[in-house]
Amino acid sequence: MDSRDKKGIAKVVSSFGYAIEGFLYVCKTQRNMQIHVAASFIVLFLGAVLSITAGEWVVVLLLIAGMFSLELMNTAVEKVVDLVSPEYHILAKHAKDAAAAAVLVYACFAVLIGGIIFLKYLF
Repeated sequence: MDSRDKKGIAKVVSSFGYAIEGFLYVCKTQRNMQIHVAASFIVLFLGAVLSITAGEWVVVLLLIAGMFSLELMNTAVEKVVDLVSPEYHILAKHAKDAAAAAVLVYACFAVLIGGIIFLKYLF
């Protein structure tokens, strides 16, 4: 392994570190992400207790990953908009509202799909 390979590996490792740092920042500072994390733990616990099928696990895990990803992107949009437009601007508001709406739409459908999966086990 030559020094170029080591530098490439170090870049990859540091990029994972930055991603983890970003995830932890959002978890620590964003109330909605904290709610999503808490809800995810409840869903994972419920899935284990109710012994949902492998296919249902795949759906649940995809829903959780999608929710986290959208919340991370929403925070990124909000921070960039705040950076480039520190004073109120209607276009900044529209950008932030649209990003928040994306999270809301996904969350509503995630709850609906979760209901389809879990209600048959509960009743």
